[in-house]
Amino acid sequence: MPVKRKSVESTKHKSLDQDYFFKDQLQESISVLQKTGISCKKSLLRATNLLVASFRNRGKLLICGNGGSAADAQHLAAELVIRLSKKIVRPGLPAIALSTDTSALTAGGNDLGFDQVFARQVEALGHPEDVLLVISTSGNSPNLIHALEMAAEKRIKRIALLGSGGGKCLDLVNIPIIVPSSNTQRIQEVQILLGHILVEMVETELFS
Repeated sequence: MPVKRKSVESTKHKSLDQDYFFKDQLQESISVLQKTGISCKKSLLRATNLLVASFRNRGKLLICGNGGSAADAQHLAAELVIRLSKKIVRPGLPAIALSTDTSALTAGGNDLGFDQVFARQVEALGHPEDVLLVISTSGNSPNLIHALEMAAEKRIKRIALLGSGGGKCLDLVNIPIIVPSSNTQRIQEVQILLGHILVEMVETELFS
């Protein structure tokens, strides 16, 4: 027999206090940002210097993540290739989001398994002068772990934007940047902010 589903109208629930919820979410975000300013400054500056050195050495940035983090990977790659700050006139910087090639992703997922879709691209595209940036809220995604392991094997430097304490990725990177939160929404919000700061500092160091 087909399962009967309750309509939204027929479901009884306590009414949400929207005003309280809105203010509570903002306050939580502000709190995480304040903690981030203390805990992530040194690692972000180290990541900036590493990327600047890589680009000066004709290296490139490979970026990967899953879900919303894949969108952030594409976002940051586009800003490096095109530009972020309109105050700076510069050439494009080489950055590739490994989640954008659907043929490579689906062939890799089909032939090698989804755990290997990023590692295979790192193997094919990466060189020692490059940098791999992984973005993850948990730090425990197998495909990111394998990508980092492949990068280490190829002597590629590794940066990670993480949350929730860093997870298994923590011990596989040269520079971990860990958002001090376990709330996925807050982690993602701060990660894209940190990504913007990172890109703009790289632009400024190289071209201002």
